[in-house]
Amino acid sequence: MNDTTPLKEPLAQKRTTPLAISARGLVRHFGEVKAVDGIDLDVPRGMIFAILGPNGAGKTTLIRMLATLLKPDAGTATVMGHDLVAEPHAVRASIALTGQFASLDEDLTARENLILLARLWGFRGREAKARADELLAAFELADAAKRQVKDFSGGMRRRLDIAASLIVTPGVLFLDEPTTGLDPKARQGVWSMIRELARTGVTILLTTQYLEEADQLAARIAVIDHGRKIAEGTSRELKALIGSGFLHVAPADPADIDRAAEILEARLGAAVQRSAEGAQLSVMAGTPRDANEALSALMAAGIEISDFSMGSPSLDEVFFALTGQPAEDQDRKEAAQ
Repeated sequence: MNDTTPLKEPLAQKRTTPLAISARGLVRHFGEVKAVDGIDLDVPRGMIFAILGPNGAGKTTLIRMLATLLKPDAGTATVMGHDLVAEPHAVRASIALTGQFASLDEDLTARENLILLARLWGFRGREAKARADELLAAFELADAAKRQVKDFSGGMRRRLDIAASLIVTPGVLFLDEPTTGLDPKARQGVWSMIRELARTGVTILLTTQYLEEADQLAARIAVIDHGRKIAEGTSRELKALIGSGFLHVAPADPADIDRAAEILEARLGAAVQRSAEGAQLSVMAGTPRDANEALSALMAAGIEISDFSMGSPSLDEVFFALTGQPAEDQDRKEAAQ
């Protein structure tokens, strides 16, 4: 029987939340390359769970295995209680997958797209139209129902694409880079929609190139690199994992950036991360005393500081400390693909 409820309220939480996804030792090779190398994963039902990692870390391969698009070379996994290998059809019936780009017919209207997909799912004519109207209302697209998709903004396309994934309400929704290319306002709208889906009981596993997105949305975050999971926890737990304060320094003269970075690395024995604009340096400082000594070394070298602060690491800095790669480098690489 088709589930035609657009947004269901979850049942009362049990003391032990059942798992939507459970994976042990997942492995996938491409020739000599081990794209996923023994990953374990537990995702409780109703949770937003984020997968972070540098370009080529194995994020997409992991998602494609869990969505039954790739068969694991080793390991086991269940999705909504169904074995990934033994019950692939049952897994597919309980999930939805939305990729980075809208999988819609641009010459059709929003409503026509949803009706077409509903008919493919087995809804009859009147039921298909009703389901399309429910989703358009739920995702605040009713006023644009009769507009062709090619006239939609990026944020509207994204909302419609995710709505199309929910013709039959899934147990697990896989979102691959859900806000790539969207402006800040549209991104906030998609974030709100994702939170609402999770609130109604849909489990969401997302990959994202925006660390702020994982920080804002995810209850738990797994960091993977070279096919292995290297860390997992809440945003706060991952930040505490670094175990040190970070010193943020902005030299007054941009010409002093390189020299300041060399002094900080020599004094603190840690790699310096540069901001996206290159005007600020961040480095693991350990203690306030260590930070003060590093600042004194900069002053002794004649480098004037326009601003500095000491605080807990951001998720970007955690990412850098764990992978050795700045998050903005990852962003540029993945956005170019």
